Amino acid sequence: MAYYLGIDVGTTGTKTLLMTADGKVLATANGDHSVQSPKPGYSEQDPEQWWRATVKATRSVIAGAKIDGREISAVGFSGQMHGLVCLDKAGAVIRPSIIWNDQRTAKQCEFITRKAGGRGKVIQLCGNVAMASFTLTKLLWVRQHEKRNYDRLAHMLLPKDYIRYRLTGEYVGDVSDMSGTMMLDQRKRTWSKKMLELFDIDKDILPAVVESHEITGTVTKSAAAKLGLAAGTIVVGGGGDQPVGAVGNGIVTAGAVSATMGTSGVVFVHSPEYVTDPAGSRVQTFCSCVAGEYCVFGCILAAGGSFQWLRNTLGDAEVAEAKRRGVDPYELLTAKAAKAPLGCEGLFWLPYLTGERTPHNDPFARACWVGITQRTGRNELIRSVLEGATFAMNDAMTLLRQRGLKTREVRLSGGGARSEFWRQLQADIYNATCVTINAAEGPAYGAAILAAVGAGEYESVPAACRAVIKVVRTIKPNRVAARFYARQYAQYRRLYPALKGEFTNISELVR
Repeated sequence: MAYYLGIDVGTTGTKTLLMTADGKVLATANGDHSVQSPKPGYSEQDPEQWWRATVKATRSVIAGAKIDGREISAVGFSGQMHGLVCLDKAGAVIRPSIIWNDQRTAKQCEFITRKAGGRGKVIQLCGNVAMASFTLTKLLWVRQHEKRNYDRLAHMLLPKDYIRYRLTGEYVGDVSDMSGTMMLDQRKRTWSKKMLELFDIDKDILPAVVESHEITGTVTKSAAAKLGLAAGTIVVGGGGDQPVGAVGNGIVTAGAVSATMGTSGVVFVHSPEYVTDPAGSRVQTFCSCVAGEYCVFGCILAAGGSFQWLRNTLGDAEVAEAKRRGVDPYELLTAKAAKAPLGCEGLFWLPYLTGERTPHNDPFARACWVGITQRTGRNELIRSVLEGATFAMNDAMTLLRQRGLKTREVRLSGGGARSEFWRQLQADIYNATCVTINAAEGPAYGAAILAAVGAGEYESVPAACRAVIKVVRTIKPNRVAARFYARQYAQYRRLYPALKGEFTNISELVR
Protein backbone atom coordinates (compact mmCIF):
# COMPACT_ATOMS: atom_id res chain seq x y z
CA MET A 1 0.00 0.00 0.00
CA ALA A 2 1.35 3.42 -1.02
CA TYR A 3 0.72 6.41 1.25
CA TYR A 4 1.00 10.10 0.39
CA LEU A 5 1.46 12.99 2.81
CA GLY A 6 0.10 16.49 2.19
CA ILE A 7 1.44 19.37 4.31
CA ASP A 8 -0.47 22.66 4.23
CA VAL A 9 1.35 25.55 5.92
CA GLY A 10 -1.60 27.85 6.61
CA THR A 11 -1.98 31.14 8.45
CA THR A 12 -3.39 29.90 11.75
CA GLY A 13 -1.86 26.44 11.63
CA THR A 14 -0.23 23.66 9.65
CA LYS A 15 -2.49 20.81 8.56
CA THR A 16 -1.25 17.40 7.51
CA LEU A 17 -3.24 14.75 5.63
CA LEU A 18 -2.45 11.15 4.81
CA MET A 19 -4.14 9.43 1.89
CA THR A 20 -3.87 6.12 0.11
CA ALA A 21 -3.12 5.76 -3.58
CA ASP A 22 -6.85 5.67 -4.39
CA GLY A 23 -7.46 8.96 -2.59
CA LYS A 24 -8.91 7.66 0.68
CA VAL A 25 -8.11 10.03 3.56
CA LEU A 26 -6.71 8.05 6.49
CA ALA A 27 -6.17 10.89 8.95
CA THR A 28 -5.63 14.62 9.35
CA ALA A 29 -3.83 16.57 12.07
CA ASN A 30 -3.01 20.16 12.98
CA GLY A 31 -0.29 22.24 14.59
CA ASP A 32 -1.07 25.83 15.58
CA HIS A 33 0.67 29.12 14.68
CA SER A 34 0.23 32.62 16.03
CA VAL A 35 0.27 35.90 14.10
CA GLN A 36 1.97 39.03 15.43
CA SER A 37 0.89 42.57 14.52
CA PRO A 38 3.59 44.92 15.89
CA LYS A 39 1.90 47.93 14.27
CA PRO A 40 -1.52 48.57 12.68
CA GLY A 41 -1.60 46.87 9.29
CA TYR A 42 1.45 44.70 10.04
CA SER A 43 1.18 40.90 10.01
CA GLU A 44 4.17 38.65 10.78
CA GLN A 45 4.95 35.08 11.79
CA ASP A 46 7.97 33.19 13.11
CA PRO A 47 9.01 30.53 10.55
CA GLU A 48 10.26 28.36 13.40
CA GLN A 49 6.64 28.05 14.51
CA TRP A 50 5.77 26.62 11.11
CA TRP A 51 8.50 24.02 11.49
CA ARG A 52 7.43 23.03 15.00
CA ALA A 53 3.82 22.78 13.83
CA THR A 54 4.89 20.65 10.85
CA VAL A 55 6.78 18.24 13.09
CA LYS A 56 3.86 17.99 15.50
CA ALA A 57 1.19 17.59 12.81
CA THR A 58 3.21 15.05 10.81
CA ARG A 59 3.87 12.86 13.81
CA SER A 60 0.19 13.19 14.83
CA VAL A 61 -1.18 12.26 11.42
CA ILE A 62 1.07 9.19 11.20
CA ALA A 63 -0.11 8.10 14.65
CA GLY A 64 -3.73 8.79 13.73
CA ALA A 65 -3.48 6.74 10.56
CA LYS A 66 -1.78 3.92 12.49
CA ILE A 67 0.88 3.36 9.85
CA ASP A 68 4.65 3.28 9.82
CA GLY A 69 5.75 6.73 8.59
CA ARG A 70 8.62 5.11 6.73
CA GLU A 71 6.02 3.64 4.34
CA ILE A 72 5.04 7.08 3.05
CA SER A 73 6.08 7.29 -0.60
CA ALA A 74 6.08 11.04 -1.18
CA VAL A 75 5.35 14.41 0.40
CA GLY A 76 3.52 17.32 -1.24
CA PHE A 77 3.11 20.92 -0.09
CA SER A 78 0.56 23.66 0.06
CA GLY A 79 1.12 26.97 1.78
CA GLN A 80 -0.06 30.48 2.50
CA MET A 81 1.10 32.57 -0.43
CA HIS A 82 3.28 35.69 -0.76
CA GLY A 83 4.98 35.60 2.67
CA LEU A 84 8.60 36.76 2.65
CA VAL A 85 11.08 34.46 4.41
CA CYS A 86 14.59 35.93 4.61
CA LEU A 87 17.52 33.55 5.21
CA ASP A 88 21.25 34.22 5.59
CA LYS A 89 24.10 32.23 4.02
CA ALA A 90 23.78 29.54 6.68
CA GLY A 91 20.04 29.18 6.07
CA ALA A 92 19.11 30.88 9.36
CA VAL A 93 16.02 33.09 9.54
CA ILE A 94 16.97 36.80 9.59
CA ARG A 95 13.65 38.36 10.64
CA PRO A 96 10.01 37.29 11.13
CA SER A 97 8.17 36.51 7.91
CA ILE A 98 6.03 39.35 6.56
CA ILE A 99 2.97 37.35 5.55
CA TRP A 100 0.28 37.64 2.88
CA ASN A 101 -2.23 39.90 4.67
CA ASP A 102 0.35 42.48 5.81
CA GLN A 103 -0.61 45.92 4.49
CA ARG A 104 2.50 48.04 5.17
CA THR A 105 3.73 48.26 1.56
CA ALA A 106 1.36 50.74 -0.13
CA LYS A 107 4.28 53.06 -0.94
CA GLN A 108 6.28 50.18 -2.43
CA CYS A 109 3.28 49.35 -4.65
CA GLU A 110 3.25 52.95 -5.89
CA PHE A 111 7.01 52.80 -6.49
CA ILE A 112 6.75 49.56 -8.50
CA THR A 113 3.94 50.95 -10.65
CA ARG A 114 5.74 54.22 -11.30
CA LYS A 115 9.13 52.69 -12.08
CA ALA A 116 7.67 49.99 -14.34
CA GLY A 117 5.85 52.60 -16.41
CA GLY A 118 2.28 52.27 -15.18
CA ARG A 119 -0.27 49.61 -14.27
CA GLY A 120 -0.53 48.27 -17.81
CA LYS A 121 3.21 47.68 -17.99
CA VAL A 122 3.21 45.89 -14.63
CA ILE A 123 0.40 43.59 -15.85
CA GLN A 124 2.35 42.94 -19.04
CA LEU A 125 5.48 41.98 -17.08
CA CYS A 126 4.04 39.80 -14.32
CA GLY A 127 0.32 39.28 -14.94
CA ASN A 128 -1.08 41.42 -12.12
CA VAL A 129 -0.80 44.93 -10.70
CA ALA A 130 1.30 45.68 -7.64
CA MET A 131 -0.55 44.77 -4.44
CA ALA A 132 0.49 44.96 -0.81
CA SER A 133 0.02 41.18 -0.57
CA PHE A 134 2.73 40.38 -3.13
CA THR A 135 6.25 39.39 -2.14
CA LEU A 136 8.28 41.90 -4.15
CA THR A 137 6.65 44.76 -2.25
CA LYS A 138 7.77 43.20 1.04
CA LEU A 139 11.30 42.63 -0.24
CA LEU A 140 11.59 46.28 -1.27
CA TRP A 141 10.23 47.36 2.12
CA VAL A 142 12.96 45.39 3.92
CA ARG A 143 15.60 46.90 1.63
CA GLN A 144 14.35 50.41 2.38
CA HIS A 145 13.68 50.10 6.12
CA GLU A 146 15.98 47.30 7.36
CA LYS A 147 19.22 47.67 5.43
CA ARG A 148 21.22 45.48 7.84
CA ASN A 149 18.76 42.64 7.40
CA TYR A 150 18.70 43.09 3.63
CA ASP A 151 22.49 43.05 3.44
CA ARG A 152 22.49 39.66 5.19
CA LEU A 153 19.92 38.22 2.77
CA ALA A 154 21.23 35.20 0.87
CA HIS A 155 18.00 33.28 0.18
CA MET A 156 14.39 34.38 -0.26
CA LEU A 157 11.70 31.74 0.18
CA LEU A 158 7.92 31.53 0.55
CA PRO A 159 6.42 29.90 3.67
CA LYS A 160 5.93 26.33 2.43
CA ASP A 161 9.32 26.43 0.73
CA TYR A 162 10.97 27.17 4.05
CA ILE A 163 9.50 23.89 5.31
CA ARG A 164 10.76 22.18 2.17
CA TYR A 165 14.21 23.58 2.95
CA ARG A 166 14.03 22.17 6.48
CA LEU A 167 12.99 18.79 5.05
CA THR A 168 15.42 18.55 2.14
CA GLY A 169 18.07 21.26 2.45
CA GLU A 170 17.04 22.51 -1.03
CA TYR A 171 16.08 26.07 -2.00
CA VAL A 172 13.21 25.40 -4.41
CA GLY A 173 9.80 26.92 -5.16
CA ASP A 174 7.05 26.19 -7.66
CA VAL A 175 5.51 28.28 -10.43
CA SER A 176 2.04 28.61 -8.86
CA ASP A 177 3.33 30.08 -5.59
CA MET A 178 6.05 32.17 -7.24
CA SER A 179 3.42 33.76 -9.52
CA GLY A 180 2.47 35.83 -6.48
CA THR A 181 5.94 37.28 -5.99
CA MET A 182 5.64 39.69 -8.98
CA MET A 183 9.04 38.41 -10.11
CA LEU A 184 7.93 35.46 -12.26
CA ASP A 185 7.37 35.61 -16.01
CA GLN A 186 4.23 33.46 -16.00
CA ARG A 187 4.18 32.79 -19.73
CA LYS A 188 7.75 31.48 -19.66
CA ARG A 189 7.28 30.00 -16.13
CA THR A 190 10.67 31.26 -15.02
CA TRP A 191 12.07 34.33 -13.25
CA SER A 192 11.41 37.58 -15.10
CA LYS A 193 14.72 39.03 -16.23
CA LYS A 194 13.05 42.41 -16.80
CA MET A 195 11.52 42.63 -13.32
CA LEU A 196 14.76 41.59 -11.63
CA GLU A 197 16.76 44.14 -13.60
CA LEU A 198 14.20 46.89 -13.10
CA PHE A 199 14.20 46.53 -9.31
CA ASP A 200 17.82 45.44 -8.88
CA ILE A 201 17.03 42.02 -7.41
CA ASP A 202 19.92 39.56 -7.35
CA LYS A 203 18.70 36.35 -8.98
CA ASP A 204 21.05 34.36 -6.72
CA ILE A 205 18.77 35.00 -3.73
CA LEU A 206 15.82 33.39 -5.52
CA PRO A 207 15.08 29.65 -5.43
CA ALA A 208 14.89 27.34 -8.41
CA VAL A 209 11.33 27.07 -9.81
CA VAL A 210 9.58 23.86 -10.86
CA GLU A 211 6.10 22.63 -11.80
CA SER A 212 3.95 21.55 -8.87
CA HIS A 213 4.23 17.79 -9.43
CA GLU A 214 7.99 17.72 -10.02
CA ILE A 215 10.43 16.17 -7.54
CA THR A 216 12.43 18.81 -5.66
CA GLY A 217 14.55 16.64 -3.37
CA THR A 218 14.32 13.99 -0.69
CA VAL A 219 13.92 14.05 3.07
CA THR A 220 17.25 14.26 4.91
CA LYS A 221 18.24 11.83 7.62
CA SER A 222 17.93 14.46 10.37
CA ALA A 223 14.50 15.68 9.20
CA ALA A 224 13.29 12.11 8.83
CA ALA A 225 14.17 11.40 12.45
CA LYS A 226 12.22 14.45 13.64
CA LEU A 227 9.08 13.79 11.59
CA GLY A 228 8.97 10.01 11.63
CA LEU A 229 9.55 9.59 7.89
CA ALA A 230 12.13 7.58 5.98
CA ALA A 231 15.28 9.32 4.82
CA GLY A 232 15.13 9.62 1.04
CA THR A 233 11.34 10.08 0.86
CA ILE A 234 10.41 12.03 -2.30
CA VAL A 235 9.34 15.68 -1.87
CA VAL A 236 7.46 17.33 -4.77
CA GLY A 237 6.99 21.00 -5.65
CA GLY A 238 3.47 21.57 -4.36
CA GLY A 239 2.07 25.08 -4.65
CA GLY A 240 0.30 28.05 -3.14
CA ASP A 241 -2.69 27.19 -0.99
CA GLN A 242 -5.23 28.47 -3.52
CA PRO A 243 -3.91 26.62 -6.60
CA VAL A 244 -3.32 23.49 -4.52
CA GLY A 245 -6.74 23.83 -2.91
CA ALA A 246 -8.12 23.88 -6.45
CA VAL A 247 -6.41 20.53 -7.07
CA GLY A 248 -8.02 19.21 -3.89
CA ASN A 249 -11.40 20.35 -5.24
CA GLY A 250 -10.83 19.02 -8.75
CA ILE A 251 -10.68 22.50 -10.31
CA VAL A 252 -8.12 21.48 -12.92
CA THR A 253 -10.02 21.75 -16.21
CA ALA A 254 -11.64 24.61 -18.11
CA GLY A 255 -14.91 25.90 -16.64
CA ALA A 256 -14.59 24.37 -13.18
CA VAL A 257 -15.14 26.87 -10.33
CA SER A 258 -14.70 26.71 -6.58
CA ALA A 259 -15.48 28.94 -3.59
CA THR A 260 -13.15 28.33 -0.66
CA MET A 261 -13.91 29.99 2.66
CA GLY A 262 -10.73 29.86 4.75
CA THR A 263 -9.14 32.74 6.65
CA SER A 264 -9.23 34.37 3.24
CA GLY A 265 -11.92 33.51 0.74
CA VAL A 266 -11.19 32.61 -2.85
CA VAL A 267 -13.35 32.16 -5.95
CA PHE A 268 -11.21 30.18 -8.38
CA VAL A 269 -11.47 29.12 -12.03
CA HIS A 270 -9.04 27.04 -14.10
CA SER A 271 -7.85 28.28 -17.49
CA PRO A 272 -5.76 26.37 -20.04
CA GLU A 273 -4.75 29.73 -21.53
CA TYR A 274 -2.91 32.72 -20.07
CA VAL A 275 -5.44 35.52 -19.60
CA THR A 276 -5.20 38.63 -17.44
CA ASP A 277 -7.73 41.06 -16.00
CA PRO A 278 -7.63 44.28 -18.09
CA ALA A 279 -8.09 46.29 -14.88
CA GLY A 280 -5.36 44.22 -13.27
CA SER A 281 -6.48 44.60 -9.68
CA ARG A 282 -9.86 42.91 -9.45
CA VAL A 283 -8.97 39.27 -10.08
CA GLN A 284 -5.53 37.70 -10.34
CA THR A 285 -3.89 35.38 -12.86
CA PHE A 286 -1.33 32.81 -11.69
CA CYS A 287 0.28 29.66 -13.03
CA SER A 288 -1.81 26.68 -11.94
CA CYS A 289 -0.64 23.37 -10.52
CA VAL A 290 -1.34 21.76 -13.89
CA ALA A 291 1.85 21.94 -15.92
CA GLY A 292 1.70 24.68 -18.55
CA GLU A 293 -1.75 25.95 -17.53
CA TYR A 294 -3.18 28.84 -15.49
CA CYS A 295 -5.83 29.94 -13.03
CA VAL A 296 -7.84 33.10 -12.44
CA PHE A 297 -9.21 33.94 -9.02
CA GLY A 298 -10.48 36.64 -6.73
CA CYS A 299 -9.28 36.77 -3.13
CA ILE A 300 -11.24 38.19 -0.18
CA LEU A 301 -8.69 38.79 2.57
CA ALA A 302 -10.93 38.24 5.61
CA ALA A 303 -13.89 36.11 4.55
CA GLY A 304 -13.69 33.21 6.99
CA GLY A 305 -11.34 35.46 8.94
CA SER A 306 -14.33 37.68 9.77
CA PHE A 307 -16.09 34.76 11.44
CA GLN A 308 -12.88 33.90 13.29
CA TRP A 309 -12.62 37.53 14.47
CA LEU A 310 -16.23 37.41 15.67
CA ARG A 311 -15.58 34.23 17.63
CA ASN A 312 -12.42 35.62 19.22
CA THR A 313 -13.89 39.05 19.99
CA LEU A 314 -17.56 38.47 20.81
CA GLY A 315 -17.88 34.71 21.12
CA ASP A 316 -16.62 34.06 24.66
CA ALA A 317 -19.96 32.57 25.73
CA GLU A 318 -20.06 30.16 22.80
CA VAL A 319 -16.40 29.20 23.25
CA ALA A 320 -17.02 28.41 26.93
CA GLU A 321 -20.19 26.46 26.17
CA ALA A 322 -18.48 24.56 23.35
CA LYS A 323 -15.69 23.56 25.73
CA ARG A 324 -18.21 22.22 28.26
CA ARG A 325 -20.15 20.29 25.60
CA GLY A 326 -17.17 19.15 23.54
CA VAL A 327 -18.41 20.77 20.33
CA ASP A 328 -17.10 23.36 17.86
CA PRO A 329 -17.91 26.95 18.94
CA TYR A 330 -18.55 27.83 15.31
CA GLU A 331 -21.50 25.40 15.34
CA LEU A 332 -23.05 27.29 18.25
CA LEU A 333 -22.48 30.65 16.60
CA THR A 334 -23.94 29.43 13.30
CA ALA A 335 -27.01 28.05 15.09
CA LYS A 336 -27.64 31.53 16.49
CA ALA A 337 -27.15 33.10 13.08
CA ALA A 338 -29.86 30.80 11.71
CA LYS A 339 -32.36 32.33 14.16
CA ALA A 340 -31.91 35.82 12.70
CA PRO A 341 -34.05 36.93 9.73
CA LEU A 342 -32.65 37.03 6.19
CA GLY A 343 -30.79 40.31 5.76
CA CYS A 344 -30.81 41.00 9.51
CA GLU A 345 -33.30 43.86 9.09
CA GLY A 346 -30.88 45.93 7.01
CA LEU A 347 -27.67 45.21 8.91
CA PHE A 348 -24.57 44.85 6.72
CA TRP A 349 -21.03 43.70 7.53
CA LEU A 350 -18.13 44.89 5.37
CA PRO A 351 -15.39 42.29 5.95
CA TYR A 352 -12.32 44.48 5.37
CA LEU A 353 -10.45 43.59 8.56
CA THR A 354 -7.07 43.60 6.79
CA GLY A 355 -7.83 45.87 3.86
CA GLU A 356 -9.18 44.24 0.73
CA ARG A 357 -7.85 42.67 -2.44
CA THR A 358 -10.79 41.70 -4.70
CA PRO A 359 -12.35 43.79 -6.10
CA HIS A 360 -11.05 46.98 -4.49
CA ASN A 361 -7.27 46.50 -4.08
CA ASP A 362 -7.44 48.87 -1.11
CA PRO A 363 -5.06 48.33 1.83
CA PHE A 364 -6.82 51.12 3.73
CA ALA A 365 -10.33 49.61 3.65
CA ARG A 366 -11.76 48.90 7.10
CA ALA A 367 -14.33 46.44 8.40
CA CYS A 368 -17.57 47.81 9.80
CA TRP A 369 -21.20 47.16 10.55
CA VAL A 370 -23.67 49.45 8.80
CA GLY A 371 -27.31 49.58 9.84
CA ILE A 372 -27.31 48.77 13.57
CA THR A 373 -30.57 49.73 15.31
CA GLN A 374 -31.97 49.23 18.80
CA ARG A 375 -33.56 46.00 17.50
CA THR A 376 -30.18 44.54 16.53
CA GLY A 377 -29.16 41.57 18.71
CA ARG A 378 -26.29 39.08 18.82
CA ASN A 379 -28.03 36.74 16.39
CA GLU A 380 -28.21 39.52 13.81
CA LEU A 381 -24.59 40.53 14.38
CA ILE A 382 -23.48 36.94 13.83
CA ARG A 383 -25.61 36.32 10.75
CA SER A 384 -24.62 39.64 9.19
CA VAL A 385 -20.94 38.62 9.36
CA LEU A 386 -21.69 35.40 7.46
CA GLU A 387 -23.81 37.27 4.94
CA GLY A 388 -21.20 40.03 4.51
CA ALA A 389 -18.36 37.56 3.97
CA THR A 390 -20.46 35.75 1.36
CA PHE A 391 -21.43 39.02 -0.36
CA ALA A 392 -17.69 39.76 -0.62
CA MET A 393 -17.15 36.34 -2.19
CA ASN A 394 -19.97 37.17 -4.59
CA ASP A 395 -18.00 40.26 -5.65
CA ALA A 396 -15.37 37.89 -7.03
CA MET A 397 -18.01 35.54 -8.47
CA THR A 398 -19.65 38.49 -10.26
CA LEU A 399 -16.36 39.61 -11.81
CA LEU A 400 -15.64 36.13 -13.12
CA ARG A 401 -19.17 35.84 -14.49
CA GLN A 402 -18.66 39.14 -16.30
CA ARG A 403 -15.64 37.52 -17.97
CA GLY A 404 -17.91 34.77 -19.33
CA LEU A 405 -17.54 32.23 -16.51
CA LYS A 406 -20.47 29.84 -16.24
CA THR A 407 -21.23 29.21 -12.58
CA ARG A 408 -24.12 26.77 -12.69
CA GLU A 409 -22.21 24.58 -10.21
CA VAL A 410 -19.81 25.84 -7.53
CA ARG A 411 -17.64 23.51 -5.45
CA LEU A 412 -17.52 24.63 -1.82
CA SER A 413 -14.65 24.00 0.57
CA GLY A 414 -13.10 25.38 3.74
CA GLY A 415 -14.97 26.43 6.85
CA GLY A 416 -17.95 27.69 4.86
CA ALA A 417 -18.54 24.19 3.49
CA ARG A 418 -18.76 22.50 6.90
CA SER A 419 -21.96 24.22 8.02
CA GLU A 420 -25.32 23.30 6.48
CA PHE A 421 -26.50 26.85 7.15
CA TRP A 422 -23.50 28.49 5.46
CA ARG A 423 -23.65 26.09 2.50
CA GLN A 424 -27.26 27.11 1.85
CA LEU A 425 -26.42 30.78 2.39
CA GLN A 426 -23.74 30.55 -0.30
CA ALA A 427 -26.06 28.80 -2.75
CA ASP A 428 -28.68 31.52 -2.20
CA ILE A 429 -26.28 34.49 -2.50
CA TYR A 430 -24.37 33.05 -5.49
CA ASN A 431 -27.73 31.91 -6.95
CA ALA A 432 -26.02 28.75 -8.12
CA THR A 433 -26.08 25.05 -7.36
CA CYS A 434 -23.30 24.31 -4.91
CA VAL A 435 -21.67 20.95 -4.24
CA THR A 436 -19.21 19.48 -1.78
CA ILE A 437 -16.82 16.63 -2.44
CA ASN A 438 -15.44 13.61 -0.61
CA ALA A 439 -12.51 15.51 0.94
CA ALA A 440 -13.11 18.65 2.99
CA GLU A 441 -9.48 19.78 3.30
CA GLY A 442 -8.77 21.13 -0.17
CA PRO A 443 -5.15 22.37 0.16
CA ALA A 444 -3.83 19.45 2.24
CA TYR A 445 -5.68 16.97 0.03
CA GLY A 446 -4.41 18.67 -3.11
CA ALA A 447 -0.87 18.51 -1.74
CA ALA A 448 -1.21 14.76 -1.22
CA ILE A 449 -2.58 14.36 -4.76
CA LEU A 450 0.43 16.24 -6.15
CA ALA A 451 2.71 13.93 -4.16
CA ALA A 452 1.00 10.93 -5.76
CA VAL A 453 1.48 12.39 -9.25
CA GLY A 454 5.13 13.19 -8.52
CA ALA A 455 5.72 9.64 -7.36
CA GLY A 456 4.26 8.25 -10.61
CA GLU A 457 0.98 6.98 -9.15
CA TYR A 458 -0.94 8.99 -11.79
CA GLU A 459 0.15 10.30 -15.17
CA SER A 460 -1.10 13.85 -14.60
CA VAL A 461 -2.85 16.08 -12.10
CA PRO A 462 -6.20 16.01 -13.99
CA ALA A 463 -6.01 12.20 -14.21
CA ALA A 464 -5.45 11.98 -10.46
CA CYS A 465 -8.39 14.30 -9.74
CA ARG A 466 -10.71 12.30 -12.00
CA ALA A 467 -9.76 9.15 -10.13
CA VAL A 468 -10.07 10.29 -6.52
CA ILE A 469 -12.54 13.22 -6.28
CA LYS A 470 -16.29 12.58 -6.05
CA VAL A 471 -19.28 14.88 -5.43
CA VAL A 472 -21.07 13.87 -2.21
CA ARG A 473 -23.60 16.67 -1.58
CA THR A 474 -25.65 19.05 -3.77
CA ILE A 475 -27.25 22.27 -2.50
CA LYS A 476 -29.79 24.08 -4.68
CA PRO A 477 -30.48 27.79 -4.19
CA ASN A 478 -33.80 28.75 -2.59
CA ARG A 479 -35.53 30.89 -5.21
CA VAL A 480 -37.21 33.22 -2.72
CA ALA A 481 -33.99 33.70 -0.72
CA ALA A 482 -31.96 34.19 -3.91
CA ARG A 483 -34.24 37.00 -5.07
CA PHE A 484 -34.09 38.63 -1.64
CA TYR A 485 -30.29 38.44 -1.51
CA ALA A 486 -29.97 39.87 -5.01
CA ARG A 487 -31.56 43.10 -3.67
CA GLN A 488 -29.43 43.00 -0.50
CA TYR A 489 -26.27 42.48 -2.54
CA ALA A 490 -27.06 45.50 -4.71
CA GLN A 491 -27.18 47.62 -1.54
CA TYR A 492 -23.99 45.99 -0.20
CA ARG A 493 -22.12 47.00 -3.36
CA ARG A 494 -23.01 50.67 -2.81
CA LEU A 495 -21.48 50.81 0.67
CA TYR A 496 -17.74 50.57 -0.14
CA PRO A 497 -17.75 53.42 -2.71
CA ALA A 498 -19.60 55.59 -0.21
CA LEU A 499 -17.02 54.89 2.53
CA LYS A 500 -13.79 54.62 0.53
CA GLY A 501 -12.62 58.17 1.20
CA GLU A 502 -13.39 57.87 4.90
CA PHE A 503 -11.39 54.63 5.13
CA THR A 504 -8.37 56.49 3.76
CA ASN A 505 -8.90 59.32 6.26
CA ILE A 506 -9.16 56.85 9.13
CA SER A 507 -5.91 55.15 8.09
CA GLU A 508 -4.12 58.50 8.30
CA LEU A 509 -5.18 58.86 11.94
CA VAL A 510 -3.36 55.70 13.04
CA ARG A 511 -0.12 56.07 11.08
